Amino acid sequence: MSISAGFDLDLLRSFVILAEEKSFTWAAARVGRTQSALSLQMQRLESFVGHPLLLRRKGGAVTLNPEGLYLLGRAAELLELNDQIVRSLKTGPPSGTIRLGMAEEFSVLFLSAILEQFALASPMVEVQVVVAPSCALSMQLRNGDLDLAVLAAGMEPRHWQAVEIWRSRLCWITSCNHEQHLQSPLPLSISPSDCPWRPTWLGDCVWRSAVLQALERRGRSFRVLASSGSTAAQLGAVIAGLAVTATLADSFVPDGLRIAGPDEGLPELPEMPYLIVKAQDNEEPLADLLASEIVRMFATLRRSA
Repeated sequence: MSISAGFDLDLLRSFVILAEEKSFTWAAARVGRTQSALSLQMQRLESFVGHPLLLRRKGGAVTLNPEGLYLLGRAAELLELNDQIVRSLKTGPPSGTIRLGMAEEFSVLFLSAILEQFALASPMVEVQVVVAPSCALSMQLRNGDLDLAVLAAGMEPRHWQAVEIWRSRLCWITSCNHEQHLQSPLPLSISPSDCPWRPTWLGDCVWRSAVLQALERRGRSFRVLASSGSTAAQLGAVIAGLAVTATLADSFVPDGLRIAGPDEGLPELPEMPYLIVKAQDNEEPLADLLASEIVRMFATLRRSA
C-alpha cells in the first residue's frame, strides 16, 4: 500500500504567518528567514498542493485566492493539533479536577457517554459531577461553585456566552396501565411554580411554561396534581397512575410508562435546546478541555442523527 505524502508543517506555519501579515517583509521577520527564502517556501507549498495560493498586489501586499483561503483554515487546525500533541508530550497528560453541572433529565441520556469519552481523552482528570435542575445549576455557576454546566436554554445566567449542543422535543409520558391522559381536567406532574432556584428574570420555569402554554393553546383544561423539581419525582406520580408528565423525546422511559401518541388528545410540545455554559472569569484550562470534548461529541451525534 502506497503512503500519501504529507504537509511540511514548517511550510504551513510560514504560510499562516504570511496570511496574517499580508507582507513578505513582515512575515519573513516573524519566521526568521529572508524574503527570498520565504518566497521559496511558498513556491514549494504551491507546487505540493498543485495550485497557486497567493495574490500579489501592487505595493507588495499579499492576499489569498480561494484555494489559499481554504488551506488557511485547515492549516490552522492542523498546526493547533500538532502544537497540542507536542505540549502534551512535553508536559504529560492533563491532571486535576473539574466541576461539571448537568441538568437532571439530560444526565440520564448522556452523562455516561460524556464521562467515558473524556476519560479516554484525559484519564488523569477527575470530573466532579453535580446533577440538578437547570435553574439550580445556573445559580451555582453564578456563585462560582461550578466550572462548567450543561443546562436547558433560558436558564443560563443572562449575558453569559453559551453554546447550543443539543435539541430534543418534549413529549407526554403516561402510564401503560392507566389513562390519565384522557381525564379532564388533565392531571399533571410538573415543576413547581415557586422553585427557589428560578432566575429572577424568568416569570416561570421554562419547562413548566412550555407544558402549560401548549395546553392553554389547545384549550385543554388541566390541574397540577403533583409538583417537584426532580424528574424522578415527577415520573413517580405517573408510575403511581395519578398524572401525566412531560420529558425529552429521546429520554429513557421507565418500565410501566409510555410516550403518548399524537392521536391521543394531547397538544404537541416544543423542542428544548440545551446549552453548555462556562463559568465567567474561569481560566481553568481543564474547563476548556472538557467543554471541547462535549461540543465535539454532540457535533458527532448531530451528524449521525
